Amino acid sequence: MTDLTLVEGYRPGAIGRVAELHGDYYHRNWGFGLFFEAKVATELAAFFSGYAEGRDGFWAVVANGRLEGAIVIDGREASGAGAHLRWFIMSDDLRGQGAGNRLMQTAMDFCRWKRYPVVYLWTFEGLAAAHHLYKRHGFSLVEQHPGDQWGTTVTEQRFECRLGR
Repeated sequence: MTDLTLVEGYRPGAIGRVAELHGDYYHRNWGFGLFFEAKVATELAAFFSGYAEGRDGFWAVVANGRLEGAIVIDGREASGAGAHLRWFIMSDDLRGQGAGNRLMQTAMDFCRWKRYPVVYLWTFEGLAAAHHLYKRHGFSLVEQHPGDQWGTTVTEQRFECRLGR
């Protein structure tokens, strides 16, 4: 039986584990490589270096003591461009079991509590399960174009959720 816990805030090993989950999943399913995993690790480390409790959020799903999923709200530009939902990932072992929905709900509840008017995320075309989850939580596709911000050319997509004030 899997013991699932939702934890808030940094925990030792989180940066490496979140980068590992991204690197593994996106390499196996989309052919992403070193550029992508290094980008995730570098940007996540920079996020935590400037992390401000109350403005930003990091939540993880821990199963049997191991981080198996995560989501981030970067609130640095929340009053302007919007709060940035980032690094949402779930391990293969937990994917499709509701833990991702729980993470998404927690992150969006945080944004509502903070009264962030807009939450946005960047993703790419083809991630049907994730897109379904985004739409369930109020996100709409607002922009798409070819791009290579992840080191591979894909159809990049920006989703937004307008929460109002």
